[in-house]
Amino acid sequence: MASPEVLVVLPTLGDRLDTLRETLETVDAQRADVALTLAVVLPAGATEARAMAAEFGAVIVDDPKTGISEAINRGLTARTTEKYYAWIGDDDIFRPGGLKRLRGILESRPDAVLAYGGCDYIDAEGRTIVTSNAGRLAIFLLPWGPDLIPHPGTMVRLDDLLAIGGFDPQLKYAMDLDAFLKLRSHGKFAFTRESVSGFRWHPDSLTVANRLASSRESEAVKRRHLPAVLRPVSPLWQYPIRWASAFAARRVNATARSL
Repeated sequence: MASPEVLVVLPTLGDRLDTLRETLETVDAQRADVALTLAVVLPAGATEARAMAAEFGAVIVDDPKTGISEAINRGLTARTTEKYYAWIGDDDIFRPGGLKRLRGILESRPDAVLAYGGCDYIDAEGRTIVTSNAGRLAIFLLPWGPDLIPHPGTMVRLDDLLAIGGFDPQLKYAMDLDAFLKLRSHGKFAFTRESVSGFRWHPDSLTVANRLASSRESEAVKRRHLPAVLRPVSPLWQYPIRWASAFAARRVNATARSL
């Protein structure tokens, strides 16, 4: 058996058993193309979810109960021989061959620290609402605009992710944005417009249900990564971007309802 190359971290509270099974099935399907370790981080009391994760050959990691960032960091401790990190939520999915596609990009680009692909926003039944595949534009917008690099459609070199200290435990919504901004000093970002993942859009998604809090945290993260001279004037573009993001979210909601 080949040594694992990709560490997939899946944090969950264990209360979405129906979507969790679908997520685990899409991770398991990636094993046809990629040798991977699946680390599922969840509370000790989530017995049904633990049994389900074990059914799919996951490494079970205890949730430290100090927030999602620290849960992901705890999942990183399951690393053995893996070179790359990927994340998936308990209601998200990988598209067939998604991890293979991202790994191939990083293998062909030794100068790249991170690879990302398109991400389909899907409804409760798995139907695609809209697809986010901003490509190179996402790299340009990252320091000051909306974060268009989807966490569930991203693969990162593990050595570099650990070199920046993993994810900031103080952050609840924008921990991936913060990590991406830190990783810019470690290498280039590469991408494909091909959809490699699906993000479940529904009212109790953490970021969807707390959009204002998410926007404010993202703005604070971007501000602290700006040159000091630009920080005082950052509201000049942050407020319009907040409005545009909220408008885009309403459009996605409207499309989802029409489906």
